[in-house]
Amino acid sequence: MLSAVSDDSLVPVLTEIVDEASAAHPPAVTAAALEVLARDLERAVLSRLAPEVDRVIEERLARTLSEVLGQALEGVRAELTISVTQMVREAVAASVASALAAPPQRD
Repeated sequence: MLSAVSDDSLVPVLTEIVDEASAAHPPAVTAAALEVLARDLERAVLSRLAPEVDRVIEERLARTLSEVLGQALEGVRAELTISVTQMVREAVAASVASALAAPPQRD
């Protein structure tokens, strides 16, 4: 039969007193390492989000441009309608005035 070796020094216990000076460790991550990590994380997030951001900006820009161009075209159409109507009135008035001023033709 195997004999059990009883060596209490090999068994860890939770009641050991730990020297606080040796337990205090320097920070695991330095400020420079955190800065590098932050920059890398920022680049990674931007590279993954860039296509979506571009798509959203393009959609909003297209919608805004469409609205603005629609309004501008409506204004140009209205101005053209007024101008053409005025030109036709002037042409008709000139034609009527010319017809009235001309001596009657004899056959």
